[in-house]
Amino acid sequence: MPSRLGTQNRAARPFPSACPLFFERCFPVIVESLVIGPFEVNTYVLYLDGGHDAVVIDPGDAPREILELLSRHRLNVTHVINTHGHGDHIAGNAALKAAFPGAKICVHPRDAHMLSDANANLSAAFGFSVTSPEADLRIEGNTELAAAGIAFRVEHVPGHSPGSVCLVPLDAGTLVFSGDTLFAGSIGRTDLPGGNTGLLLAGIRDKILSLPDETVVYPGHGVKTTVGVEKRENPFVGAGGL
Repeated sequence: MPSRLGTQNRAARPFPSACPLFFERCFPVIVESLVIGPFEVNTYVLYLDGGHDAVVIDPGDAPREILELLSRHRLNVTHVINTHGHGDHIAGNAALKAAFPGAKICVHPRDAHMLSDANANLSAAFGFSVTSPEADLRIEGNTELAAAGIAFRVEHVPGHSPGSVCLVPLDAGTLVFSGDTLFAGSIGRTDLPGGNTGLLLAGIRDKILSLPDETVVYPGHGVKTTVGVEKRENPFVGAGGL
């Protein structure tokens, strides 16, 4: 498997090399996940219970699997949200846009240029050239985004990339989609272009670890965790961390 684009490899708790699709009901939002491609990207599909519109977060490089899931539930994609602009997280954008021309591709302004540039999104450097249609919406931190009937708070957490964001659904209990910022037992890489360890640590502590301890963290790679676990055990940002 290629070196991970997302995680700091050291100190990460072990997780399976491939995780099955999961389905969770976080009333009224349903969350389904696929682990996709050699980088094992967690692609999330969110939709309201009984609804027909969906949001896809970080579509990886196996769009057929994503499209099959959407078809099985007869879902229409209204928004594709990239938590950041690295190639492994945008690889399915083009296929989803082709299948759902009305879908809005969303990314933070500081990563927007990466979508159309295989060098900037690092896919060329990792041996697979990926480009995406340009962003339809540029989402800023400390704002709200309404997508498929779901309201999200967008938090800007730079450090893995300049435009990394986390997404907090406002009506689905206590959840956060952390992208490649915070993982179970680790944090995002900061040795890639645009990385900044200080910014990432500060952003995680301010924007994620400030959430209630029971908040479930759905990361861009690996298994889910909770804010409480990471506050206690994460060697980078938890008690006794860096």
